[in-house]
Amino acid sequence: MPNCTLQPVARDAIAEVVAFVDSARRELFPMLANAPLPRDLAQFAETYLDGAGCFLEARDDGQLVAVIGYLPYDHRFAQLDYRARRVVEVVRLFVSPAYRRHGLAAALFAALRERAEQAGVDCLYLHTHPFLPGAIAFWQRQGFAVVDVEQDPVWQTTHMQLRLG
Repeated sequence: MPNCTLQPVARDAIAEVVAFVDSARRELFPMLANAPLPRDLAQFAETYLDGAGCFLEARDDGQLVAVIGYLPYDHRFAQLDYRARRVVEVVRLFVSPAYRRHGLAAALFAALRERAEQAGVDCLYLHTHPFLPGAIAFWQRQGFAVVDVEQDPVWQTTHMQLRLG
């Protein structure tokens, strides 16, 4: 892994982090070109710094190169029943292309998982898609198991979880 510093996002870095995430998500999902900023990003401080969420960044010599976060799971997928557990959703893992394939994503996730465990989280949830190269295999290497795959021919949303404790 490059010599990166992993840390929570500071308030004075919010604008930079939101711009980094927004650029990365629009690159991965071109159909979002004219979409408004998602609520979690528009209300970053309230979601990730002041609430029950968490957001970490990786910097190399001060340059922002990767991010990851979690926020409380919102129960929007009816087929998943997490009402009896404290569940957070892992979101917004983005790594700059020059920093990929060096273990940075795994290191960021490990730091995020540790924070979730310290916060008393029972289960980590996420969803991804088969058209994102290597995403499902990456999360499986981190200990996640596939719990559902939607049969939508375009998205094939793949729901995954990792129970803690």
